Amino acid sequence: MVQDNNDVLPYWLSNSSTLLLLLQHTLQASGSASLTPQWWRSTSASLFGRMSEGLCTSPQSAAISFLKERMLGRTDYLLQVEALLFKQQLTALLEKIYGMIRDSIKKEIAPLIGLCIQEPMTSRAILLKGHAQANAVAQQASMAHWQSIVKSLNGYLKTMKSNYVLPFLVRKVLMQIFSFVNVQSIQHILLRRECCSFRYGEYLKSGLAELEQWCSNATEEYAGSAWHELNHIRQAVEFLVIRQKQEKTLNEILKQLYPVLNIRQVYRISSMYWDDKYGTRSVSVEVISSMRTMITQASNNSSFLLDDDSSFPKKLEVGDLPAAAARHVYPFIINAASPSL
Repeated sequence: MVQDNNDVLPYWLSNSSTLLLLLQHTLQASGSASLTPQWWRSTSASLFGRMSEGLCTSPQSAAISFLKERMLGRTDYLLQVEALLFKQQLTALLEKIYGMIRDSIKKEIAPLIGLCIQEPMTSRAILLKGHAQANAVAQQASMAHWQSIVKSLNGYLKTMKSNYVLPFLVRKVLMQIFSFVNVQSIQHILLRRECCSFRYGEYLKSGLAELEQWCSNATEEYAGSAWHELNHIRQAVEFLVIRQKQEKTLNEILKQLYPVLNIRQVYRISSMYWDDKYGTRSVSVEVISSMRTMITQASNNSSFLLDDDSSFPKKLEVGDLPAAAARHVYPFIINAASPSL
């Protein structure tokens, strides 16, 4: 049933977005940006001008012509109102389908992210035994979970392409999926000391390389800025694997090396860091002390944890949709928009 939904929902996402495009351009072409009816917008000069023209023939014909024009104008106004109401309902449907697709992908990859996070703990126990063959198996098993995430992303992208979903919508979904991966991954580093190690940083760096390669293969047209949604976990990993941490100043750490991370996040990672592979040490005691002072003096009580953004893209309802269609899948919609409903 879940797989059936994953196949059907992109079809309806594609069709509903196409219909919304056509409706939006039709309304724009018919001048429905303003709901003021034509019979109300007429100036008094033009009104009396039409009546005076009618008086040249007969008062009766002038009155009939005037009433007919008002009735036609009111009918056109009511049609525009109905069209705008339908557009609101269609937009709500589009938002619902979009959210269902995004949440379905999250539900699919969430267990895989959990396995990716837990895997180093199992691998570390095997590594301590010192068997070369067991170590190789452990490393291979560790990457299998990341490759499973890549497989899920490939399946999603293939289904969206086969249903001709606008690349704009594909990018928006992927950005929120990668943001979800970013939040889930960095939370474990910030909350669990066993994840703040050099070895764990190496493991995450290899996994993130798989996702970076996937974004490259998917091309910017579909992946967009999804890779940048991983900035928090990427910078946290870079901190874990960097050498000579004690030589770094506080300004270098906060301004140059890890500007995306806030002071509370850097402090937690720095204070919990440990290395059972090379014996490297965290930042200096002076830097740790300075961080603690900055946190104490900070006026805002921002959390070191991140929130997952599950909101609907605001731009999806406005001018970006026609622009996306013009560049990609449905250029005929823009050219074929009828002047009236």
